[in-house]
Amino acid sequence: MMRTDGYLLDNQRTEAGERFDAFAALFDPTTFRHFEGFGVGSGWRCWEVGAGGTSVVSWLAKKVGPTGRVVATDIDTSLVAPAGRPPVEVRVHDVGVEEPPGEGFDLVHARLVLVHVPDRERALRSMIAALRPGGRLLVEDADPALQPLACPDEHGPAEQLANRLRQGFRGLLADRGADLSYGRRLPRLLREAGLRRVEADSYFPLTSPACAALESATIRQIRTDLVTAGLATDAEIDRHLANVAAGGMDLATAPMISAWGRKE
Repeated sequence: MMRTDGYLLDNQRTEAGERFDAFAALFDPTTFRHFEGFGVGSGWRCWEVGAGGTSVVSWLAKKVGPTGRVVATDIDTSLVAPAGRPPVEVRVHDVGVEEPPGEGFDLVHARLVLVHVPDRERALRSMIAALRPGGRLLVEDADPALQPLACPDEHGPAEQLANRLRQGFRGLLADRGADLSYGRRLPRLLREAGLRRVEADSYFPLTSPACAALESATIRQIRTDLVTAGLATDAEIDRHLANVAAGGMDLATAPMISAWGRKE
């Protein structure tokens, strides 16, 4: 994820690594399926925007090989830095403010990035400008407004508490400029930006160990923010974390919407 001024989920926090591991377990298979469909292979030039962790960058590096190039950018590169060896180049970069870190890319990809970027329109234009003719853009973002619940099956007090904390989390994100309904607009935005052959799909995990790991890490990371804003007490957060650890709840994520298209 990218970090902007006031970003709630700072990469410097201990829990950030746990969150990226959970994201990899939940969403890498979908991302890699799309990459495979594009034919990513030897010699490709790829830009991974808001790289966060190493899983996607490492996968791309293996596919493009020594004749390819993977540029991994983020405002905070601390967690992706270990992948910074050929063919991977790690660069500090703000996609919503700065010019692209190159041009002629065969693939540009951003996952859970643009929803947090204040100038999303500029960021999207920058990503498209960096593509070669025929190059592919894949943007993947969650849509928490489309499915706002931590526990869609709200059948007891534990689930009710989980949903209340998820509501608080969404409020904190919105207060910091996140667009909680951005994901659903991606297909239209890609078409309006001039891309062709635009398609989209969505992945919605309802329950898994990675969902629970993500919930625990997220709540621990934003604990102080929730309490300071009066959205929860420390006792409620402790109870929720214990409920998550007990494994009796079906915890979900927001739908992850993937949209892709080709530059003319």
